[in-house]
Amino acid sequence: MSELVTGEAVALELRPARLPSRALAVLIDLVVAVVVYIAVTVALVAASASLDDAAQMALSIAAFLLVLVGGPIAVETLSHGRSLGKLAVGLRVVRDDGGPIRFRHALVRGAIGVVEILMTFGVVACIASLVSARGRRLGDVFAGTLVVRERIPVARSGFVPPPPPWLAGRFSGLDLSAVPDDLWLAIRQYLTRMHQLDPQVGWAMAERLASELAARTGAPAPRDVPPGAYLAAVVQERQVRESRRAFGGATAAPGAFPAAGPGPAVGPQGGYPYPDPGAGPAAPASPQPPVSYGGDATPVVERPAVAAEASSDGRPSAAPPGSRPASGFVPPA
Repeated sequence: MSELVTGEAVALELRPARLPSRALAVLIDLVVAVVVYIAVTVALVAASASLDDAAQMALSIAAFLLVLVGGPIAVETLSHGRSLGKLAVGLRVVRDDGGPIRFRHALVRGAIGVVEILMTFGVVACIASLVSARGRRLGDVFAGTLVVRERIPVARSGFVPPPPPWLAGRFSGLDLSAVPDDLWLAIRQYLTRMHQLDPQVGWAMAERLASELAARTGAPAPRDVPPGAYLAAVVQERQVRESRRAFGGATAAPGAFPAAGPGPAVGPQGGYPYPDPGAGPAAPASPQPPVSYGGDATPVVERPAVAAEASSDGRPSAAPPGSRPASGFVPPA
């Protein structure tokens, strides 16, 4: 990876093309150019049979310069650095600052390429490309250009499981500015591959990463949250902040959940829930009674409906004082 700095002081990370891919692109271009040159030469010989030898020699030199020299220059200028061979291999010629090339860049590259590629059968170009740190030949050095790869294989990234709903938004106050990129990468790699780890090994790795993350944020990791769930929740909080910074709004990242009450534990096996490898089967969570709000915005816990006891005269007994009906209707204050 090569870092180039533009005129606006912006660093660009470009992948320079190496000798094998460049040699294949040049070979494709030369085959096409030679085929076109032979066809043009045959046509000129048939058309100039009545001319003398000097005129035929002049036409041959003109065809050579037009097809083998002027052709690549015109193609690179019009296509902004993508000849037929470079298009097939996935390469492009750019300036040193990452911008598209112009006619003068293509002219210098083409003129010097006649010497280092055609006249020396590519020996000079190969030596210069091997010596250069960015794989540039002499034409690139004098023209101020660089051949870069356009098609870069993208590694398949694993799925990062979201944290449990009861942890969403809990770590919104953490300072994540001191966490380095290599630690974020290690946490992400653990979360994507924890399904493949042994439970004990994964739990130990999660504890180590959680301690490092807590040391960088300056806040201790909560004891009631397993390390795997803590890492997933902090990673989601970072994604939420990045989306807000990118889009300029308070848009939550995909997979965000509203904060809720306590929930099941999260452990290193992956998915949700993350069971503790040393714990037994989790007990079923007891249902919480629903909460409604009265006219004065005071939360009122609704009691389960019970059968009314009949009085001695057959009428239902009165409800206990201070109780609310189970229907959820609250009269205005």
